[in-house]
Amino acid sequence: MANSAGPGAGATGMLACMSIPQHVTKAHATGNDFVVYLDREGRFEPTEEEVRFLTDRHFGIGGDGLIRLAHPRDVSDLSEEQIADCEAHGAEWFMDYRNADGSLAEMCGNGTRAITLFAQREGLFDGDVFRLGTRAGVKTLTSLGKVAGLGEHVFRVDMGAWRRGETDAYEVTIPGTPGAARGTFVDMGNPHVVAVIEDAFSTLPTVEALDLVTKPVVAPAIESDQNVEFVRIDDIDDDADDLGEATMRVNERGCGETLSCGTGLCATAITLRAKTGVDHWLITVRGGTLRVDVSDTDVTLTGDATIVGDVTLAR
Repeated sequence: MANSAGPGAGATGMLACMSIPQHVTKAHATGNDFVVYLDREGRFEPTEEEVRFLTDRHFGIGGDGLIRLAHPRDVSDLSEEQIADCEAHGAEWFMDYRNADGSLAEMCGNGTRAITLFAQREGLFDGDVFRLGTRAGVKTLTSLGKVAGLGEHVFRVDMGAWRRGETDAYEVTIPGTPGAARGTFVDMGNPHVVAVIEDAFSTLPTVEALDLVTKPVVAPAIESDQNVEFVRIDDIDDDADDLGEATMRVNERGCGETLSCGTGLCATAITLRAKTGVDHWLITVRGGTLRVDVSDTDVTLTGDATIVGDVTLAR
């Protein structure tokens, strides 16, 4: 068990008056890490300031985001239609996800796996299937256990329908980095622009050499802002397996560069499918390798999740 307290009287004062429960958990899914907690009675909806504090990697616990697992009716920004959708699809629990800057997020594919492993540990569902409410609709997760090449606690997530814009319709640049690439818009419930680089249409450096501490610029601008993925095609199986391999890095809105992004992996596979005709992809990110399977109507994401430890906040 770890203890976390911020430095100085200011941080101590914040801890004393926080609406967060005293006991939280640190989890990650292929390196995309989160502070998570269960709010059975709907008493612990976080403020933006609390989210920023807890996810701070120096003064808090650290994470790319915060996830409160609550009943849909206890999530204040949800509409009656969203709550009814959860009820209609059997989702008793809702992933109330916040980016590290405190902003709300529609969806986080890696977050769904991390919070489902947490829910499994807490005994919140029976069997191998968990239906989870998100701001991008109800997602169905299936526990696969240990899967060779993917991890020890692997979940397959039905990420649902997707929408792709015109291929290569956007220009993507990185301030301070020479070159540009073409990007494709994909809506996964949250917005993405995917740039395939290390090909004839890109003058950016290699995937490994990119400076993703700096936020990429997308033109024309997208009003909602967006996550930006940079991907290299590594291999395509010429046999009947219809399987490709790729490497990806991502800059997420509200977070900066993360080691993995579930919806970004899906957006990447959707873009690669449009360019190559290949439906199934093993994609390596800095946090590990995941599998993405794309059809005309939906996409599934398969990858690992890990509980790091439980944290008792000082008061």
